[in-house]
Amino acid sequence: MKKYFCLLLVALCLNAAVKAAPGDTTWVQANINNLSWYGNYDTTVAFPANGKTYRNIFMIFTLGKYMCPGYNPAYAGTGAGGTGWCGDWDYTVQNYLVMPNGKNLELGRFITPYANALAPRTPWNATQHYVYDVTDYAPVLKDSCKIRIFYSGYSGGFTGNILFMMIEGAPDREVLGIHKLWGGSYGYGDTTHAGSRNINLHFPTVMDTAPASTVSAALKVTVTGHGSDPNYCNEFCSHNYYVYQNNAMIDSYVIWRPTCGSNELYPQSGTWLYERANWCPGAMVYSEHHDLHGIYEGTVSALGLQFEPYNGTGGASYTTEATLFYYGEMKKTLDASIEQIIAPTANDNYYRENPICGSPVIHIKNRGVATIDSINFIYGLNDTLSQTYTWKGSLATFAETDVTLPPIAELNSITGDTLTYKFTAKITDVNAAPDADSTNNVMSASFLSAPVWPSSFRIFFETNNESISSTSDICETAWQIFDLNNNVVASRVNALISKTYIDTVKLPTGCYKLVITDSSCDGLHWWVNDQSGSGITAGYLNVRKLNASVNIPMHGYNYSGTYNNDFGCGFTQYFYTTAPVNSVTDISETEIVMDAYPNPARDMVNVDISGIQQVKGTLQLMDELGRVVELIDCQSSHQQLNVASLAGGVYTILYIDGLNPDRRLTTRLLIMK
Repeated sequence: MKKYFCLLLVALCLNAAVKAAPGDTTWVQANINNLSWYGNYDTTVAFPANGKTYRNIFMIFTLGKYMCPGYNPAYAGTGAGGTGWCGDWDYTVQNYLVMPNGKNLELGRFITPYANALAPRTPWNATQHYVYDVTDYAPVLKDSCKIRIFYSGYSGGFTGNILFMMIEGAPDREVLGIHKLWGGSYGYGDTTHAGSRNINLHFPTVMDTAPASTVSAALKVTVTGHGSDPNYCNEFCSHNYYVYQNNAMIDSYVIWRPTCGSNELYPQSGTWLYERANWCPGAMVYSEHHDLHGIYEGTVSALGLQFEPYNGTGGASYTTEATLFYYGEMKKTLDASIEQIIAPTANDNYYRENPICGSPVIHIKNRGVATIDSINFIYGLNDTLSQTYTWKGSLATFAETDVTLPPIAELNSITGDTLTYKFTAKITDVNAAPDADSTNNVMSASFLSAPVWPSSFRIFFETNNESISSTSDICETAWQIFDLNNNVVASRVNALISKTYIDTVKLPTGCYKLVITDSSCDGLHWWVNDQSGSGITAGYLNVRKLNASVNIPMHGYNYSGTYNNDFGCGFTQYFYTTAPVNSVTDISETEIVMDAYPNPARDMVNVDISGIQQVKGTLQLMDELGRVVELIDCQSSHQQLNVASLAGGVYTILYIDGLNPDRRLTTRLLIMK
């Protein structure tokens, strides 16, 4: 059993990734629709005629939003008067190729997010991309075709844009036959009888013959569970299906998605983090590929698909699509490809993994017959490929794996910048020999750099009342800071429930990641717990400069509002520090420090002084020539300076202690205009 899953955010259209030279790629625009109500949205599409072969074909579905006619924000989330719902619900979206004979082949499926416009990731201009590898459909994606979006929604607010990216070249293997065996949405709950809800009656055994030159075959099955009965089936219950070949069960699959709390599109305005029957709100639906046994030219197989016995009382259903693919010989012996750049990238399908400092991460695949045991890479930033790395392992045909490359110093040197950079990785050889197909050896991604944090900062951590077990008072939430070697350099684990902790962290120069984990996958706060009467309290985690009341921003972390501290199963933030200190201390330790932020500044500057029991002195702001341009009386550990009238440049802030004139603190400030 193999799962072929591609989340390549192709990005000639998105400025994220490029895999083919100009002229090698054909772009085909398909549907552009407002998805306003339940039903089919069809577009006739002109694909290239026969005569070319394609190494890869990707279908890119861009989900957008629009404001529904008559929508009244005052009723948002209530549905009052039919005007309060607009992009708020998790609806199934299926994308089909409609064949001339009337049969539909499902190319991909996803579930819309809970996308209320007041949520931080889903404003009215939000987009999310779903990218499907549809290379196996190449024999039928030609000439004039009808592409269908089936939208199961009973309110509007979403837009759908489908674009096909067809990359010329030799495919891994030729597809010799595509046969749809079963498809539909059927009730589930009477499998031990011959009743209307016996789903297995809809999947009769099919006899199928392998075409000429066939050497292998696989059954692609896509299943999602919907509806609800007293057992919360099928949306919130787990069952199996079984694949049969010649009356023998050859494979099975658990119809369950346990990773919704790690969704890349988070937080959402609904119950996004609950585990579900092979789907998560706002995410692609995974298909499963089941390899058939002993298939070759002329083989006749009796194929069956059956669901686990279940007696329910109505409401449950499975939406199922099963398509059989016959394949010819593999085209290449030795072929490795770079499939994804996981980090650094601006790809919204890797939102949680970015931005980074330190070590890039890529995803590779074996597209040849030979097992791969080593790959040499060269990589770098902005077209300067200077670093090399040899990966060693064992990668069988069609196997895939993530590769963490050694750190790039340039990733650290650009931290804190707001410019867009480009990362490129390239395969130079495979198993110490030339790669058979060099067209899939290079990938680039645009990205933004990780932030720079002060070397000393404080973490304010208030736990909620969720414990690791019913007999423990240890909170299920913890935080840790790791260095580039994955060593823990600071942490707060095994914290007690309903307690506040304040930790001062001091770090030497380097790249780090702050990792928050939550074992029940509902963050430190989830709005559903507020309204459900669950009794679960809310906690928080704030990161601040020393003696500052303003939180240090974290990518995708909400400190306030409805979605504060709502991160599901966990949260990761990479950051870089530049000061030579190397300890982690309790807040009771004292250190005399002065911080100025934001830095660079435009209008107002906050100045915080810590480590002095009584702040009583003066603050001087001096320009590059040493002239005092601002002098104020400083009687508090927190002070604000108005620099709106000053010219851009580098300034020095000097604090002179009135009680101890020998005590002077300085820090540099960049003013930008």
